Amino acid sequence: MIEENVELMKGNEAIAHAAIRCGCDGYFGYPITPQSEVLETLSELKPWETSGMVVLQAESEVAAINMLYGGGGSGKRVMTSSSSPGVALMQEGISYMAAAEIPALIVNVQRGGPGLGTIQPSQSDYRQATVGGGNGDYNVIVLAPNSVQEMADFVDLAFELAFKYRNPTMILSDGVIGQMMEKVVLPPIKPRRTEEEIAAECPWAVNGHGLKHRKPNILTSLEMDPHVMEQRNLDMQKKYATIRETEVRYEEYLCDDADYLLVAFGCVARMGKEAVDTLRREGIKAGLFRPITLWPFPEEQLHHLAGRLKGILVPEMNAGQMIYDVRLAVEGQTPIKHFGRIGGVVPTPDEIILSLKQQFIP
Repeated sequence: MIEENVELMKGNEAIAHAAIRCGCDGYFGYPITPQSEVLETLSELKPWETSGMVVLQAESEVAAINMLYGGGGSGKRVMTSSSSPGVALMQEGISYMAAAEIPALIVNVQRGGPGLGTIQPSQSDYRQATVGGGNGDYNVIVLAPNSVQEMADFVDLAFELAFKYRNPTMILSDGVIGQMMEKVVLPPIKPRRTEEEIAAECPWAVNGHGLKHRKPNILTSLEMDPHVMEQRNLDMQKKYATIRETEVRYEEYLCDDADYLLVAFGCVARMGKEAVDTLRREGIKAGLFRPITLWPFPEEQLHHLAGRLKGILVPEMNAGQMIYDVRLAVEGQTPIKHFGRIGGVVPTPDEIILSLKQQFIP
């Protein structure tokens, strides 16, 4: 029996295919390893000939993020993709979009840093993504896939969340997931929305209708009156509180009777799952807790598990970033240790197992 819509492709390619199928109106980006296949695949598929989707290689990442400001501000489903140094260049634009409450999708296929670093995988943009890499008090909704399938699935989810909350949304991937090949079931084809549908769904959009049917909409991050700006910030914080209450996503693996817990995201969670299986075969009750939304972080769910554990190990491809959110969630209920590989080195399940034994098991 042949599975319908099943393809073998890279994670980056899955992003491109899913974007077309999810009714994306425009992609604006700039090539950088290890995510260049997103733009290359879109260029090969030529969606402008079939669905009218715009695909444009911008002159820089700064230009690309400001194109998202304009496209998202008109109510269109627009996206960009880049890797760590390129996303760093986008931070000012992302901050502007968060302040103006403009929805869009940003894909970051992380590579090792700091600086230009390496083209190898990393998770060193965790804090940049979850805390807000630009100026001011704002948050971006952050989804962390750990498979090619989730790369495809999260495109439509990211757009839904972005428009539901009028907020930039990020898919925070890494060079492993972006470059690896797996089977993927592509999402069903969703036609691009008509101008009438956009006008009905996005009454806030700047789309020219203000000249005929209503007062003009203004989307800006600038407000000279500090009291008005304070109220805008308070309104945004209320929105963020709602997101924290309703949009937390996570996965538990063998957590019910675990004595030791691995907390990992992205490709490291895959290594962690294999490590858990090996530890279980050795008689050590280990489990895996995988945050899927890095912001909002699943604080309450992890807090609930922590009280009966003997220890938590946080393996990451960085020098220790998610561990701070884990510590905040656990609130001192159990010891927490970190294991990290940095600069583009991918940790192995055996290294994770060894670290857990050395740090927790006499």
